Amino acid sequence: MGKAAFEKQRLFDDQRYPNVVVTTKGTVLTIWGNDGVSVRRSEDGGKSWNRPITVAQAGYNGGGVTVDDNTGDILVFVETRQPPAPLTVYRSCDDGRTWQPQTTTIEKDEAGHTPSMHMNEHGITLRHGKHKGRLLRPTRYYGPNGGEAEWSQQYTNAIYSDDGGKSWKTSKPFPENGTGEAALVELSDGRIYYNSRVHWSKRPRNKRRREAWSHDGGVTWKDWRIIDVLPDGDQGRTYGCMAGLTRLPLADRDILIFSNLDTNASHRERVSVWASFDGGKTWPVKRLVDEGRSGYSSLAVGRSKSPSAGWIYLFYEHDPFKGAHMARFNLTWLLGGKATDDGTIPKLKTE
Repeated sequence: MGKAAFEKQRLFDDQRYPNVVVTTKGTVLTIWGNDGVSVRRSEDGGKSWNRPITVAQAGYNGGGVTVDDNTGDILVFVETRQPPAPLTVYRSCDDGRTWQPQTTTIEKDEAGHTPSMHMNEHGITLRHGKHKGRLLRPTRYYGPNGGEAEWSQQYTNAIYSDDGGKSWKTSKPFPENGTGEAALVELSDGRIYYNSRVHWSKRPRNKRRREAWSHDGGVTWKDWRIIDVLPDGDQGRTYGCMAGLTRLPLADRDILIFSNLDTNASHRERVSVWASFDGGKTWPVKRLVDEGRSGYSSLAVGRSKSPSAGWIYLFYEHDPFKGAHMARFNLTWLLGGKATDDGTIPKLKTE
């Protein structure tokens, strides 16, 4: 909390596909690229950034970048092209300074389909219950060939690993077809909250986000519904947009932050953030981040006892297909936004 704070700077001048994570040491990492994948590091909480570090000379950032809180290792998922496509997983054991490809096995889902990594919000390490320590990241089934003709066959899902990311199993499908490009967080009671884009125009209220829940560490998804208050991309066309999602590191309250576009135009613009104070049941406040052209976005939150503490990081496509911006702000700044009339904002103490 404290005094409202907001800063923004440009980090990349071309390409696409953002993810942002904060390592166990508090280093902020931005992962980027669809013609080779690069990382930029900030060890001072996002004030300054080093030069891009190459993860892969070619390929697409598949999203789902995962920090293993058990070891501090970071995993980046790179597909050779627009999926369905071959995958290479890269691991860093030195806080994102260097990267090496690893041997990875990913089991097919119950229908015999291989999940695609592209293009999802970052993964997480579970902190509660019998699956504590499990790595979990959103994925999707793209269809045999991908593309609009197969939207009705596509669905979002997840992969999970109990051996530090060497081998992965694939979850049951999200209970609605036409979905993809998802985000997930673990709540304080161990449930997993899953929030997804929808591509298929024949689905009801397809311009709004979808959600579902897991009570078994990300193996199955239940109780899906349409989130009327959260837009799925620009509302002037029937085509969603990858969104960001993170949970603030609090023991006694499930405060979630969501990012997407907030516009009725038929093009991508006005990236904004929303806050939920009850684990995703309601989203009572939103705030505009950038009124200009913008697109895919990713969110992360700082680590305690590091320069990143107290900051929320939004890494997003700016003027889509021409680069990316990083915005960092605190919760006090977000609370200065507009009420959505979906729930109430609790009284929070500032210092």
